[in-house]
Amino acid sequence: MISVIIPIYNAMPYLYQCLESVRTQTYSDLEIIMIDDCSTDRSAELAAQFCEKDNRFRLLRHTTNKGQSAARNRGLAEAKGEWISFIDADDYIEPDFYSLMADSATADVVQGGYKRFTNDGNVIKTYIPRTPFKLTSMCLRLIKRGFIERNSLTFPEGQIYEDVLFSADMWLAQPTYQIVKYAGYNYRQNPASTTSATRNTNLLFKQMNSKRRNATTVFLFLLISYTILRLRMHFLLKR
Repeated sequence: MISVIIPIYNAMPYLYQCLESVRTQTYSDLEIIMIDDCSTDRSAELAAQFCEKDNRFRLLRHTTNKGQSAARNRGLAEAKGEWISFIDADDYIEPDFYSLMADSATADVVQGGYKRFTNDGNVIKTYIPRTPFKLTSMCLRLIKRGFIERNSLTFPEGQIYEDVLFSADMWLAQPTYQIVKYAGYNYRQNPASTTSATRNTNLLFKQMNSKRRNATTVFLFLLISYTILRLRMHFLLKR
């Protein structure tokens, strides 16, 4: 079984497409854990409707807004599946995404690709992975729950670019891995998302430098160093 963790916060314009793309997967052995992070729109109401029509959906609610990392961590604590997957509430997946990712999966981490699209539906980038070794979105991966638990992996709360930090900890734990050369995740280019934010960068780089010092191989040291350089260039161009 795959546990699909979906944090939700004021995602009403996109949420139906996201949840329906999970509900209609050709791979059906799913539990879908939605965490409403104190939305002020009708997102929680729509999520509850999916629970009523499909018992694989479950809705958890925060009483205060705690952020995406806290929502994901709560989903991890509740998950029962052999595999863990994350989806952002403004994105969606292709119908065979989980079939192609999970049917032949034997490693700790399975890496897929994505298409990036604008709000009007235009695809502006297609990414097919050649290597899994990127500190990138966790939404592109299936991860064995046992591996996450053995290595006490969690998302840093109150921090932007939590996927980069989680990825660094994941690779420092030296998982086995597989690549699926398929762009089945559809990533919305949303200017309001945390990947577009530029706050708290000092803390981010402090944590990344700490992880670089913990690298146990030259390869991991270089991987984290390269990511730090790319992040610095990213924030420089955002100014």
